[in-house]
Amino acid sequence: MCGIVGYIGTQKAAPILLDGLKKLEYRGYDSAGVAVQTADGAIDIRKEMGRLRVLAEKLDGGKVMEGSCGIGHTRWATHGKPDSLNAHPHTNAEHSIVAVHNGIIENYSELKKNLSARGYEFYSETDTEVAIKLVDHYYRRYGNPVKALSEFALRVRGSFALAVLFRDYPGEIYAVRKDSPMIVGIAGGESYLASDVPAILSYTRSVYYVDNMQLCRLGKGTAEFYNLDGERVEKSPVEITWDMKAAEKGGYEHFMLKEMHEQPSVIRDTLHSAFDGNGEIDLSETGITAEELKKVRRIIAVGCGSAYHVGVAAQYVIEELAHIPVRVELASEYRYRTPLFQEGDLVLVISQSGETADSLAALRLAKNHGARTFAVVNVVGSAIAREADFVFYTKAGPEISVATTKAYSAQLIASYLLGIKLGEVFGTLTPARSAELVGELEALPQKVQTILDGKEEIKRFAFEAMNKKDVFFIGRGIDYAVSIEGSLKLKEISYVHSEAYAAGELKHGTISLIENGTLVVGLLTQGGVIEKTVSNMVETRTRGAVLASFTAENNRKLPEESDWVFRIPQTEELFAASLAVIPLQLFAYYLSVLRGNDVDNPRHLAKSVTVE
Repeated sequence: MCGIVGYIGTQKAAPILLDGLKKLEYRGYDSAGVAVQTADGAIDIRKEMGRLRVLAEKLDGGKVMEGSCGIGHTRWATHGKPDSLNAHPHTNAEHSIVAVHNGIIENYSELKKNLSARGYEFYSETDTEVAIKLVDHYYRRYGNPVKALSEFALRVRGSFALAVLFRDYPGEIYAVRKDSPMIVGIAGGESYLASDVPAILSYTRSVYYVDNMQLCRLGKGTAEFYNLDGERVEKSPVEITWDMKAAEKGGYEHFMLKEMHEQPSVIRDTLHSAFDGNGEIDLSETGITAEELKKVRRIIAVGCGSAYHVGVAAQYVIEELAHIPVRVELASEYRYRTPLFQEGDLVLVISQSGETADSLAALRLAKNHGARTFAVVNVVGSAIAREADFVFYTKAGPEISVATTKAYSAQLIASYLLGIKLGEVFGTLTPARSAELVGELEALPQKVQTILDGKEEIKRFAFEAMNKKDVFFIGRGIDYAVSIEGSLKLKEISYVHSEAYAAGELKHGTISLIENGTLVVGLLTQGGVIEKTVSNMVETRTRGAVLASFTAENNRKLPEESDWVFRIPQTEELFAASLAVIPLQLFAYYLSVLRGNDVDNPRHLAKSVTVE
């Protein structure tokens, strides 16, 4: 959640901070603030309620603030309502220690009581103010920023990425993290700090990923890293290979629209990253070997939101191709169960950011029980990537829009590749069948492009459906997996109430919600169950529903009463999710635009969920 930036150099800090925050606004947009330190150590704090542009206008793009060292923040509210008082940065009573924070302090109430007993007073409702006053307490005791932050980290429960300015140490930024992302960049005698790569990509491509329970001290063009004992830690930078243009709109009205149109190239790049010189699947870059794969007896897929939906699709694909059982778990539930592990378990952890708090906790739970872990992530050096035994990096590039599209599509490709490779290892796929499947994968980018080229049809559908208050998505098998993702997209950005159900479950209660005018979207790509789903759609029609069918080109088994029929290119049924999801993404997008919503920054949501 929340976006953090920091800068030390020779230029004015405020314009650079605002520029970085703009690229992180997808992480939070309830309020924004910056703190800039002058040469004598004085710290100037400015913050405003609402979107970043409000603050930027007040500061004339940052020109009104003097100083070349500062920190900034965009907020996604957790503790305390969104207002200027609760906005970051926060400070101690003397304004001598100022901080910005990403994460949640779970024991903030207990800490607040202890600090109050020591004479501390509080002006906000935030856990961050408690954090900064705890840092103040230990700084008064030890007089050393590294020691103060170490003591803070040892006594706080929850997640945090904390960046701090100390008046006594002008021209320096101190930071510490646990479970919330933080990166550092050094270039040309200047230093940068951020929650995510896009914030500093235009300044440097060489970054350091701050590890869990690690501190850093930034100076002008310098970075020092410490463990909680205050000992120096040596780190090596990672080179970011993303094209800077990938983090810009490139002429599109919204990032989401741009990212949907990037899906053909993202699918192609992700595929080719796992092919050898002969066009065969090679997962050696993930670290997993054929011998390791042969040991797999069960796969447990865990994820949150759209990543969980990828796991649902992967369950059908991998079980069909490799004939091994697959369980799919919500990471937020999995971490609080007492799961039973067995020899041969491979836990598949799916996360775009590689920092999703619940998914990271699920990975750690699996490792603590001796299970092998295989991560599918999009961010090199992210926490999940660092801690997993094997890592498949998708090639989605930076995804800015809060509602995922291209990262979801890349994750699907990773799951297909894993399924095919497992089938090859276990001998459940002949070489001819494997080659056929790979050929179908190679054809997906052009088929996705065909759907995108026909988006005007979906736009007209969105116009007709603009005033619908309830939408139900139904399907069976992989079509059900697509349904739950389509429903989520619609909820996320259009704010229309929608639900997704396995079609056969309608009769077990849900059909009571169908009334005149209810829109029912049927996914019909799986030949063996199409007639069953059609029957369920007809049942809703007799109760007043309006029907929309999304199906493959050659399917003729459709409800005669369909009000809309959308056809997608024919493909291997196991890979149909990669095509069927595209018109549903477009539908959600155009409905959101028609309703006047902020497509890229939907209300109450943030891109990277690094808190529970």
